[in-house]
Amino acid sequence: MLFNSYSFILLYLPITFAIFFAVGARRPLYAAAWLAAASLFFYGWWNPVYVFLLLASIAFNYTIGRILAQGHGAPDGKASKAVLTFGIAADLLLLGYYKYANFFLDAAASLSGTDAGLSLGDIVLPLGISFFTFTQIAFLVDTYQGKVKETNFVHYVLFVTYFPHLIAGPVLHHKEMMPQFADTANYRPNFERISVGLTFFAIGLFKKAVLADGIAPYANVSFKAIADGQTLTFLEAWGGSLAYSFQLYFDFSGYSDMAIGLSWLFGVRLPLNFDSPYKAVNIIEFWRRWHMTLSRFLRDYLYIALGGNRKGPVRRYANLLITMLLGGLWHGAGWTFVFWGALHGLYLVINHWWHALRSKLGFPSGEGSFLGRLTARAITFVAVVVAWVFFRAEDLGDAFTMLYGMAGLSGISLPTGLAGHFGPLVGVLARFGIGFDLGGGTNFVLTYLWVIGLAFVAFLLPNSQELLARHDPSLASHATSAPGAPARNLLGWTPSRTWALAMGVMLAVGLLTLARVTEFLYFQF
Repeated sequence: MLFNSYSFILLYLPITFAIFFAVGARRPLYAAAWLAAASLFFYGWWNPVYVFLLLASIAFNYTIGRILAQGHGAPDGKASKAVLTFGIAADLLLLGYYKYANFFLDAAASLSGTDAGLSLGDIVLPLGISFFTFTQIAFLVDTYQGKVKETNFVHYVLFVTYFPHLIAGPVLHHKEMMPQFADTANYRPNFERISVGLTFFAIGLFKKAVLADGIAPYANVSFKAIADGQTLTFLEAWGGSLAYSFQLYFDFSGYSDMAIGLSWLFGVRLPLNFDSPYKAVNIIEFWRRWHMTLSRFLRDYLYIALGGNRKGPVRRYANLLITMLLGGLWHGAGWTFVFWGALHGLYLVINHWWHALRSKLGFPSGEGSFLGRLTARAITFVAVVVAWVFFRAEDLGDAFTMLYGMAGLSGISLPTGLAGHFGPLVGVLARFGIGFDLGGGTNFVLTYLWVIGLAFVAFLLPNSQELLARHDPSLASHATSAPGAPARNLLGWTPSRTWALAMGVMLAVGLLTLARVTEFLYFQF
């Protein structure tokens, strides 16, 4: 079931919401059980068989967690560490089988020079397996470290299955969510909370159904052309890459807003997972804004476990590369994702090295000039767009073909239909190697109109958290306090008729586009 579907919006959500608060007024624990059951139904709508896999994972990790909780503080911690290692290994083996088994077999076959690689057949990837696996690994580690205080089984099931996060995140921390599930005040409806939640949902639906899905065809045309063996000229390649960059941006931003809004309807704050990442002035800041809970997980449970920055700069850079390589592989079982992760790891190494060099040379690390911030933001954005090519391409060959065009090595040309609008400038353009090709004029113009329009929204308008900052429906500090960020309350939302009308129009437009329902891009991860 998709957030952006009539079955979810008109049936599932109203029924779940009504029964939750009807029961919650008298029996909060029963209401929590109802929400957990409804979340399992939500998950099972896609494939009922995998509900049993999810339940088995929950039962296993809850049992391991209870064993760890009972052993915490014992004089000999070796037994607890062995239990923790066993639990994490079992989780990773489950994830590895469904997500990576055939990839690793193919890689082994390629390295050994075998023509036909081994295969386990077609393995259907359970939706959200990466998210509920990482969520439970974090639970086991926190339990081992004595951070888990509440172990109610119903609340634990709800913590793992909670439908606003189950399919595409955010990755949750037990200590953030369990106190909220135990708070009886959250089982009573609140008008302001419902208004804020619906506003977030309306904004997210508009981003997904209108903006992301609107620009998607122009990205798909370019990458399909590459997959079919065509080469793209400079402007065509950049048009397709930018179109995909903004499609992914508004797709994931839309999902994140909808998840926060849906959760806030039930009185539960989800951690902020997306905060205008294209406004970042460097790659370090980008990863503090993009998929923030995944970044937090990789930092807390992988990078720090590898030694972090405690063992010198060389080891620190190696840890960054390893962390981002595994982060890339987390996104998908393919060499394109591995290369994407490695590229971002290299970006981070360069960024940290540059900061260290500036510090040694005595350059200030303050806000900098407006022009300096603008330049830094542009460089960061271009680096991110280049990396997204690997994220989207079918294989490494297609990715390098796209980058070949983006580098201008396939030439620079404009559609012939535009030649009449340039007049005498046609000759001037020709001197600079810019020609005109037949066909594609309409697609070319529409691609760049979409790109310019969405760039205006992404770079210059306040984001959802800024619009509703007074009501703070998420669990995180705002990265948008960074230098150069727009004022958080520039267009501050209030429960007024004007805003109600604006959100009503936005929701209506989003609903009217649902005839072409598409999955969120992060569902495949």
